[in-house]
Amino acid sequence: MLLAILAAATFSLCAEGPRTTCVVDGDTFWLAGEKIRIADINSPETHEAGCAAEQALGQRATKRLIDLLNAGPFVLDIEGRALDRYGRSLRVVRRDGKSLGAQLVSEGLAEPWRGKRSDWCALLASRG
Repeated sequence: MLLAILAAATFSLCAEGPRTTCVVDGDTFWLAGEKIRIADINSPETHEAGCAAEQALGQRATKRLIDLLNAGPFVLDIEGRALDRYGRSLRVVRRDGKSLGAQLVSEGLAEPWRGKRSDWCALLASRG
């Protein structure tokens, strides 16, 4: 289901205090006061990372998501559930029909969502 076509917004890293339009990490952002979890990916944590490698990759994913969201208008689609267990809106973010989440996956900054979070530290350690 198509939720909305959005005009370009200006995103930055979320700071403390009220959040309106900003990026929390590589798979979560705020838009016009609504917290959105990108539904088709899982990215490394930045706030509660399990190891330094996860933290570093999470920071890269966060910066890249800011760049992707700032690149122009995008569409938010509902595929499956509309909300997660934390009350965040679950959306697939697309530009020109292509998932921005899939772009992060192709760049090694996220993984496809498989219904649960991965152990990024173990995954990154196995890559060497």
